[in-house]
Amino acid sequence: MLILGVNAYHGDASDPRLELRRRSGILLNPEFLNPVTMNPLLDFSGLPRFADFKPEYVTPAVDQLLQENRALIARLVADDVPATWRDFVEPFEDANERLARAWGQVGHLNAVMNSPELREIYNANLPRITQYYSELSQHQGLFRKFKALHAGAEFATLTRAQRKIIENELRDFRLGGAELPDEKKARFMAIRERLSQLSSRFSDNLLDATNAFAHYVTAEKELTGIPEDVLAAAREAARAEGKPGWKFTLHAPSYLPVLQYADNRSLRELMYHAYVTRASEFGKEEWDNTPLIAEIVKLRQEMARLLGFNNYAEYSLAPKMAESPEQVIDFLEQLSVRAKPYAERDLKEVSEFARTELGLDKLEAWDLAYASEKLRIARYAFSDQEVKQYFPETTVLPGMFKLIETLYGLTITPAEAPTWHPDVRFFSIRNGEGALVGQFYLDLYARPSKRGGAWMDEAITRRRKAGGVQTPVAYLNCNFSAPVGGKPALFTHDEVITLFHEFGHGLHHLLTRVDYLGVSGINGVEWDAVELPSQFMENFCWEWDVLAPMTRHVQNGQALPRELFDKMLAAKNFQSGLATVRQIEFALFDLHLHYDFDPSGTKTALQLLDEIRSRVAVIIPPAYNRFPNNFSHIFGGGYAAGYYSYKWAEVLSADAYSLFEENGVLDPATGKRFWNEILGVGGSRPALESFVAFRGREPRIDALLRHNGMVET
Repeated sequence: MLILGVNAYHGDASDPRLELRRRSGILLNPEFLNPVTMNPLLDFSGLPRFADFKPEYVTPAVDQLLQENRALIARLVADDVPATWRDFVEPFEDANERLARAWGQVGHLNAVMNSPELREIYNANLPRITQYYSELSQHQGLFRKFKALHAGAEFATLTRAQRKIIENELRDFRLGGAELPDEKKARFMAIRERLSQLSSRFSDNLLDATNAFAHYVTAEKELTGIPEDVLAAAREAARAEGKPGWKFTLHAPSYLPVLQYADNRSLRELMYHAYVTRASEFGKEEWDNTPLIAEIVKLRQEMARLLGFNNYAEYSLAPKMAESPEQVIDFLEQLSVRAKPYAERDLKEVSEFARTELGLDKLEAWDLAYASEKLRIARYAFSDQEVKQYFPETTVLPGMFKLIETLYGLTITPAEAPTWHPDVRFFSIRNGEGALVGQFYLDLYARPSKRGGAWMDEAITRRRKAGGVQTPVAYLNCNFSAPVGGKPALFTHDEVITLFHEFGHGLHHLLTRVDYLGVSGINGVEWDAVELPSQFMENFCWEWDVLAPMTRHVQNGQALPRELFDKMLAAKNFQSGLATVRQIEFALFDLHLHYDFDPSGTKTALQLLDEIRSRVAVIIPPAYNRFPNNFSHIFGGGYAAGYYSYKWAEVLSADAYSLFEENGVLDPATGKRFWNEILGVGGSRPALESFVAFRGREPRIDALLRHNGMVET
């Protein structure tokens, strides 16, 4: 599977792995250097060998890497190893990068090609990986070495990126419990291991509950209003199981169009109920995430208090831009005050329309998307389905690539690499001189073995090694509808925005110019600033000069008419008040859950959410809604006490984009500046400093409010 000529790292006689062996005194398994016979997870000479992967490779690879890393660390903390960058930090980073790359492949495949066998092996090894990183975070020998390096004469001679890595390490040692007494260290490590297990279980339960539901319809009259391409996919899904009619699932490409277009109100209600009760007491007991939520929140609070924090929110914010939970809550509350009147106006409009035009005296939760789409068509004379015909994948991707080429002087071309699924494609990015800058995998379509949502992840991170610069590689994952009936996949405009968003994350990872792993790409970037490049990219989806060239009607080949684009633009902020208040509702729930909620008290997480909704929300869902049970961002991902970062970073991204609006949205000079000051610097300096270097001042909220139509004109 290893394809010569596209390796992310090109070794030479001074292979850094051999150098690591010489400097560490560790004798690596000879198979480690034999790419023909070796375990593919232990081959770091190039791109991941997905075609050679088997679940049974995971445990031996983890065994070997953990053994080698622990032996190396024992050597590095010895008194005869100088506390210098070359002798201590470099070999330490080399070892941890190997483990991260191997385990990263396993985690990636578990997310995109989930199977019972892989899941079992992943969950069996996850506690071991968690334990290793917990050991590192509390390792007194490593802590002493980093403190000695920070205090030594060499520190002043290091680059800013190197110094930032050392400072981050010292901070993370303290956050990892390195200063705790031994008895508290043991408890801290046990909590971290248990939390990793609970997080994985939460995600598994949600995926299982999503996959378990299917609704079959055999009478076509029950499906009026649903777009033909959605029906075609549903018909094909049923046919694949040897069943008549149409199959609908809770995966986004199936579920969302039903809620948005189906005239059959009973069908909408059935699908809505199934979706919002996933992984709750309404389904299988073993998939119920309710007890997991309670345990997760309780353990997070205990972990934070072990370190001297009052609550988990304070612990979570320690490495972020925001200074305190109070500052975040104040930010969200102020934004809520600005947004709520617009949300109330949005709800009043759609409710009145539903009553007078659709005969719905009471607008229920399963009616909202349907009535909103009907109102948008009535008001702006176009539908998402009409727009979708102009966005075939075959023109959207080249159009997005053209934007990147214009802004940054880059070229994106297809390349060859082994992949984990036939639908996955691979691309290379080169600069004006033809030099390779980065590479990425693109996995666009939904499937049962793939977790929901859209995300970017690192496959290989840029760093400078003995053999030269290691080319960064990214995974870009979405859950769009696959092509049906020989036609290309068609994207809604919202899906185009999602694609641009994830590609923004990808560019942050791929266009870094930092040579040191710990702050290269998205590494070391404050969590509440990491969404800046992704949300920034979304703005281009509303620019005529960007959008028009990337459209072609799937039937007649015509470009998007300017008249239709103007309608889309007029509708851009349609119900933006509702959308903003919804995000604030989730962010406040997350913050309060980890700030002033008592996990040992009688109040449940769901009751807390109900209280926040009564203050902030304008739409109250049915009592059976179990949103916390599928809030994977904070219980299955890394957004605990950090969900606010979407709105926080949106302030940064909107204000950054305003400079493009001033200078010309396709201005290469502004693009170069954005690359130099934001994308290129990674986490080598504070995000606020990078923003000021680009924008020339500190961020302001005005651009966000203007972009969302929440200013009086």
